[in-house]
Amino acid sequence: VQLQASGGGLVQAGGSLRLSCAASGRTFSRAAMGWFRQAPGKEREFVAAINWSRGNTYYADSMKGRFTISRDNAKNTVYLQMNSLKPEDTAVYYCAAVNSWGPAVTIATSYDYWGQGTQVTVSS
Repeated sequence: VQLQASGGGLVQAGGSLRLSCAASGRTFSRAAMGWFRQAPGKEREFVAAINWSRGNTYYADSMKGRFTISRDNAKNTVYLQMNSLKPEDTAVYYCAAVNSWGPAVTIATSYDYWGQGTQVTVSS
C-alpha cells in the first residue's frame, strides 16, 4: 500500500484546510485509514480514523467538532477537513493504513503503512 498525503500549508488561526491521502496498492491491506500528527518535540498523536468500507469513525476528543474525516472509495482517497484551526494544531500530519478495525486504530503502532506527511502551520 502506498499513501500520498497532500493539502498542508500555512493558514491563519480560525481558518480551514483539507488534507487528502491517496491510497494505492492492495486494498485488502487497508481496512481502516487514520490521520496522526506530530509537532516538534512531541509524540505522534492520533487525530481521526475511518473504516474504509463502512465509514465508521473515531476522533481524538480535542478534534471532535472541528475536524472531519471522510473517504471517497472511487478515488481511493481519505480526507481530513480541519476547521477553526488553532496555533496548537501546527504539526506534520500523516495518513496511515491498517488492515483491521476497532479501538486500536487510535494507536500509531497499530498501523502498517504510512504516508510521507504534510506540514500544517497555523499562525496566530
